[in-house]
Amino acid sequence: MSAPSHTTSYYAASANDKALRPALNEHINADVCIIGAGYTGMSSALHLAEQGFKVVVLEGSRIGFGASGRNGGQIVHSYSRDIDFIEKHYGKDTGREMGKMAFEGGKIIRRFVEQYNINCDLKNGGIFAACNTKQLQDMQDKKALWEAHGHTQLEMLSADSIQQYIGSGRYEGGLLDKSGGHFHPLNLVLGEAAAVESLGGVIYENSEVTNVEEGTKAKIHTRNGSVTADFVIVAGNAYLGGLIPKLEQKAMPCGTQVITTAPLTAAQQKELLPQDNCVEDCNYLLDYFRLSGDGRLIYGGGVTYGAREPDKIESLIVPNMLKTFPQLKGVKVDYAWTGNFLLTLMRLPQFGRIGSNIYYAQGYSGHGVTSSHLAGKVLSDAIKGQAERYDVFASLPQYPFPGGRTFRIPYTAMGAWYYTLRDKLGI
Repeated sequence: MSAPSHTTSYYAASANDKALRPALNEHINADVCIIGAGYTGMSSALHLAEQGFKVVVLEGSRIGFGASGRNGGQIVHSYSRDIDFIEKHYGKDTGREMGKMAFEGGKIIRRFVEQYNINCDLKNGGIFAACNTKQLQDMQDKKALWEAHGHTQLEMLSADSIQQYIGSGRYEGGLLDKSGGHFHPLNLVLGEAAAVESLGGVIYENSEVTNVEEGTKAKIHTRNGSVTADFVIVAGNAYLGGLIPKLEQKAMPCGTQVITTAPLTAAQQKELLPQDNCVEDCNYLLDYFRLSGDGRLIYGGGVTYGAREPDKIESLIVPNMLKTFPQLKGVKVDYAWTGNFLLTLMRLPQFGRIGSNIYYAQGYSGHGVTSSHLAGKVLSDAIKGQAERYDVFASLPQYPFPGGRTFRIPYTAMGAWYYTLRDKLGI
């Protein structure tokens, strides 16, 4: 059997660590077995290893193979549904408690990078760019909402002032989050993996889990080995497959596409993003972009429901890039790839437990970079017996998509079409 490999992305080509960890070929014991070596898995493993737990991580492919190694690399706070939505639908107490955690994921990332000297091109500053006046008003409301929950590093940008940050005439203004930022996502998770290993944790790649056997001590089986553990954390998210059918019914994989240009000149970089901030627009099916550490433009967007592989990623993304930056016409695209994220019906993450000792977190619905790092802290605290914050997430209802597997894709695509039309009309 050939060794697994990453997708053909810019991130994989520029990864700091290309070494393949061994596969699990024996029967071992651990305090905690984590399924999946992405952000949720690595954050959980690192928080637990810091507390002295014996941790084993099983990855079916490579560390960061899924969304954690393919995403736009942006620190974007809160959840896919913001705190006001949570308050309205689940009560002020739940909204208040989730609001306390809404800005923690980014702080966890920064702590990991600083404490473990992770080289991932971390830079400060992120912008929500408004394409119309309604979206600009929404950003005013977001600023007030976040400030009410203690997040104050925010500044409104007018149509004129946003030109100091984005060399495009596309935007009516926006919201600058000075505590946002961007980084090389695969190098972040690889650095976190190295930190786990430095604390005694063990990571096995090419070790797809075939069965999870419930019990007072759970037994997690791979093709050629097993782990017997007091606790399990299921962190496969959109790449879990059918391992846990109960989880598969609650969420739907969706694909997003990313391209990376050839290196730009210093003058081009200064023209496009003068302050080197990352950007995402405010559309329902949003575009996001930033400069890489070596001066390329990374531009992503689009959604394929059901995680279908697009025939030609460039044909989906390049027109959007040129709409934002027409001055890049003719620029060479060096890399193009797709990756899956996991969408839930309510667009809120799903935390829960199967039996007494199998925990899971999934379905960040496009806000996984920070939410997954928070999830690792919350899950590790629950395993240590401090479950108050875990209980807040676990109390959120987890609905299956209507129509089951057959109709959830067309239903969701119809909803996306409706919101895209609203974006275009500015209503």
